[in-house]
Amino acid sequence: MAAGCSPAPDRASGATPDRHPARRTPCDIRRRHPVHVRQCVRRLRLNGVLFTVGWILGLSALGAVMLAIASPAGASTDNHPATWVGALKLALGLFLVLFGARQWHRRPKDPSQAQLPKWMSAIDRLTPVKVFALGLALAALNAKNAPLTIAAGAAIGSAGLPVGQQIASLAIFVLIATLGLLAPLGVFLLGGERAQTTLGNWKDWAAQHNVAVMAVLFFVLGLKLLGDGISILTS
Repeated sequence: MAAGCSPAPDRASGATPDRHPARRTPCDIRRRHPVHVRQCVRRLRLNGVLFTVGWILGLSALGAVMLAIASPAGASTDNHPATWVGALKLALGLFLVLFGARQWHRRPKDPSQAQLPKWMSAIDRLTPVKVFALGLALAALNAKNAPLTIAAGAAIGSAGLPVGQQIASLAIFVLIATLGLLAPLGVFLLGGERAQTTLGNWKDWAAQHNVAVMAVLFFVLGLKLLGDGISILTS
């Protein structure tokens, strides 16, 4: 195709072929059928909300379990974290540091060859129930996310706070941990026609830099937990 020329329109429909077919969403593929587009958009909105709700419930449930364990287990003695809390933070910190280093070592040398996690690529094709279960499982059971929630629950439980303040602290943690989902969901629900382009650009950026960003994040948080654990055990 000559430089500066536009793709030829489809003879049957008059639609212009997509320059970037790899970036199509299910709604793009059906864009010649307005009824299907509306149905697809409704399904994607529902899936986005259900995934976020599942994620919030997963974080909340795991955090609540950790608080329930911490209180009777004596996580705080004279407003000082117990020894087992320090050992737990030390173990979680070591795990995250090693995991972050492994992720960094395995990152693609060429960012253009990087890919999104399989679950993220397949989420558009899942049923609402499976999307909800996926959000729940990723928040509460995934080895990348659960250690942070466990550490947060242990930290809150070891702070010697009243029950009400513990619940409020956990709620703040869940909110902060969900901002990365709430931002794109808000764009999708409120962004109108520009939302698809914006989210497409974010998705491309995430595909290229996700592994490196997560590796650095895990490494830094792991170092923080290691420091906290050592401080508790040596004080």
